[in-house]
Amino acid sequence: MSRRELREQIFKLLFRVEFNNAEEMEEQKDLFFEDEENQAGEKDTTYIREKFDHIVEKLEELDALINENAECWTTARMGKVELTILRLAVYEIKYDDTVPTSVAINEAVELSKKFGQDGSSSFVNGVLSQFA
Repeated sequence: MSRRELREQIFKLLFRVEFNNAEEMEEQKDLFFEDEENQAGEKDTTYIREKFDHIVEKLEELDALINENAECWTTARMGKVELTILRLAVYEIKYDDTVPTSVAINEAVELSKKFGQDGSSSFVNGVLSQFA
């Protein structure tokens, strides 16, 4: 799987956090990978699970960073797709040394074009530009 495909899988799994409580997420991960569309090799599955777990561990911190940098917006007011994309991107910018900031921003904008509404990519780009 390419890095872009891995990131998309992490996004789709991370999106489930908004609809399930912490106790249900282990089962949600298993269900996610049982879906034929989300099946991946063992190495990719391990990567997706580990990165997902690292992001979930830092959700409060990521949300605080997003709230500090999103002018006139709070995470509570954001669409769930945009919030999930921002969480993933901010994690990559702040904590993943293997992903350059410009790549994290570009990939987040691409995810928002694919999964978000009209204007999502501009919103995501605007918020993430505060991190660059």
